[in-house]
Formats: sequence, structure tokens, C-alpha cells
Amino acid sequence: MKNTVTYTLGAGLLLMLSSVSHAADYMIDTKGAHAFVQFQIKHLGYSWLVGRFNTFNGEFSYDEAKPEASKVTVTIDTASIDSNHAERDKHLRNADFLDVEKFPQATFVSTGYKDLGDGKGELKGDLTLHGVTRPITIDVTHIGAGDDPWGGYRRGFEGRTTLTLADYGIDYNLGPASKEVELWLGVEGIRQ
Repeated sequence: MKNTVTYTLGAGLLLMLSSVSHAADYMIDTKGAHAFVQFQIKHLGYSWLVGRFNTFNGEFSYDEAKPEASKVTVTIDTASIDSNHAERDKHLRNADFLDVEKFPQATFVSTGYKDLGDGKGELKGDLTLHGVTRPITIDVTHIGAGDDPWGGYRRGFEGRTTLTLADYGIDYNLGPASKEVELWLGVEGIRQ
């Protein structure tokens, strides 16, 4: 009888532990260029200036059963800004804008995630840019997840947010239509 009780308790505990869901950790795939940080800002109110940051890295954890426990960290090399115009990029790197000598990195560290259902969510976190840290909210869409052809497992999201440049001490006058910059983020992570 004692062996039967021990076996039953042990089997029950094993079943409980196997049903507990755990967050998976992912490395953002920047090496394979399967992730991006892009931006757009109105140029004098007449058109769009579009660019990206070429060098960044990060990681995230995600649990489908408990998405509210998700965590994300990203570090961006601000000198890697690329607007497809060398002279403009020099200006964007100087003290009028990013001041990359003084502030070589921008960072994002998540503080919370709210699942809105249907693959949508709100990711809250602290963005440090130009030496200023402020809370932001990123509207997130889960793109998908699954096995890749190389024996790994991947998960992807996209995110969008808008920043007011003056909030980060960037107050170069580009005209009234150019006070905000829109960010579009594509994140494909490889499960670790």
C-alpha cells in the first residue's frame, strides 16, 4: 500500500510539473538580419524621411500561457543610424540630434506587457535615448512562431510607437510637422 501511495503521489507531482508552462528565452536575430529598427519623420511636412539603425542587439522571453510575464531588452548603437544619405547621417550623429560621441547607445528595458487578445498587446518599458530615460508604450503584434529549417525555433513580433523628440532633449527645429518620430520594430527571436 505504501509503495502504491508513493507511486501515485510521485506520478501526480510529475504530471503537475510537466503541465507548468515556462517562458522561453529568445535572442533577437540581428546576425541573420531578421530584425530591424526603422524610423520615419516628416520632412518639413512635405514628405517622409525614412531610416534605420543598422546595429543593435537584444533578447526577450515569452510564455504563451503567461504573456504578461514577457520581458524584452534591446541596445541600439546610435552611430549606426542610416538615412541613406551620408551627409545627413553625419548631422544626425552630431550634437544637434543624437550626439553619438556622448550617448553611443540607446536602450529599451520592458516593465510590463498587456495581452489584448488576437495576437495584439501593449509593451511598456523605459527607453533611454540621448541620455534621457522615459516610459513608452509599444503597440505589439505577434507575427508567428515555429520551427526553422536549421533545427531551431523562432518567434516574431512587430511593434510601433511614436516619440516626441523634445522629450529626449532633441530640440533641433525641423518645423512644426517634424516634432515626432515614428518607430517600427521587427523582432524575430531564436529560442535559446
